[in-house]
Amino acid sequence: MRRTRTGAVAVPAALLMALVVGCGSGDDTGSGSEDDSGLTPVTVGLIPIVDVAPLYLGDSQGFFEDAGLDPTFEMAQGGAAIVAAVVSRDYDFGFSNIVSLMNAQSQGIELQVVAAGSSSTGEPGADFGSILVPEGSDIDSVDDLSGHTIAINALQSMNDPLIRDAVERAGGDPDTVEFVEIGHPEMNQALEQGQVDAIWQVEPFHTMALDAGMVSIYSLYAEATDDLSVAAYFASGTLLEDDPELAAAFREAVNRSFEYATDHPDEARTALLDYTTIDPDVADRLVLPAWPTTINRDSVDFVTELTVGDGLFSEEDLDLDRLFPADVQ
Repeated sequence: MRRTRTGAVAVPAALLMALVVGCGSGDDTGSGSEDDSGLTPVTVGLIPIVDVAPLYLGDSQGFFEDAGLDPTFEMAQGGAAIVAAVVSRDYDFGFSNIVSLMNAQSQGIELQVVAAGSSSTGEPGADFGSILVPEGSDIDSVDDLSGHTIAINALQSMNDPLIRDAVERAGGDPDTVEFVEIGHPEMNQALEQGQVDAIWQVEPFHTMALDAGMVSIYSLYAEATDDLSVAAYFASGTLLEDDPELAAAFREAVNRSFEYATDHPDEARTALLDYTTIDPDVADRLVLPAWPTTINRDSVDFVTELTVGDGLFSEEDLDLDRLFPADVQ
């Protein structure tokens, strides 16, 4: 049995802001209003990582236009900040790891997943992210993380409970691991400068780190469980009530984008150049995530067990059937 950690859990500042603004005072940017082209403008909150490449590719292929949408993509550091912007209706849709979405729901924030996001490849050593350490580090495996600091892009998200679970299963002490919040673009430099002992890094920055001599010690997502659903696209409850057709149109465009990106991986890599400044050579060599059009509910249940065990939130505060409706499973 996994032991339960108890005690007060700090609420991320972005989620506190979301609770304060409630349904928000945003401009309701997408719902029902067409622009001069006859398309409905929608703003989508994203993170500058490889996971979101299909949306740029799908936009260039006209899939959003076919669905009647004119998307604007905005970048943020992590899922919690995007949750706040979606709730306030500054964004119509957002991209977030599934734990940030569950955390928000547990605090009474009404959200619902409208499309799958990204998933692990399921191949250790060939996934789109891993835990990295400097060359020559005394950290050789995940159990050696005990007593060390590791950077993740957002606290109380998908990554800290998975890392603690991995350390515990390997025989280490997860309670002695210290997590530091650093954005993915800044992580490599933080590790090089000795600000942290390890980083949880994802593409495209993962390949850049390997090129700089950093060493991968653990494929966190691939080794956690089978076919791990990592992230999803979501909307606020108010948007879904006001304009369910908009959510359906967005899902259609996203799913077509995923299918096209899966069939055209080289074009997905090229799409990265639209929203990052990475070298094209890096884009050519990086590992792409999987982009299924459905959420793997078994993996969601696995992650829920970990996060509840960590005391991040109570299972009684969750309604996973509402958060992950049947049409995304």
